[in-house]
Amino acid sequence: MEEGTLKSPSHCTGTDDDHARQWDTREGCEVRQILDRVADKWSLLVIALLDVRTMRFTELRREIDGVSQRMLTVTLRQLERDGLVRRTVHPVVPPRVDYQLTPLGATLHDTIQALVTWTEDHQGEIATARAAYDQREAKAETTAGAERPSEGAQLAVGRA
Repeated sequence: MEEGTLKSPSHCTGTDDDHARQWDTREGCEVRQILDRVADKWSLLVIALLDVRTMRFTELRREIDGVSQRMLTVTLRQLERDGLVRRTVHPVVPPRVDYQLTPLGATLHDTIQALVTWTEDHQGEIATARAAYDQREAKAETTAGAERPSEGAQLAVGRA
């Protein structure tokens, strides 16, 4: 069992507010565990690729830039455990293993696609906000640096 995974389903309790319960940030919350799984970058990429077609492990690894063999293995196992990916082993030599989205995984892809579309639609606004933030931060650092005496000046004052 994966570290941090609970053996029995847990429910987000301790509040009467259904909205707060839905977004409970406690580690034991099953909703949080599922969101952590399906929202990580490797899972998102695997789901996006498998929406197009069934793929073999080596194809997935080749297509996902930067993923290690171990990380891809862990990601596929977790997605299979959650019922989002189906793993099919073909009885041939050498063994052939295919991965495909389950119907449940396909519904998640629709949600991910909405997020990608939102990102594409707003990437210009986000780039503008980032540039403005970076400019404010750079100005704040410059201003803070000008207000502090230099290290040499502090030493000279200390000797006087």
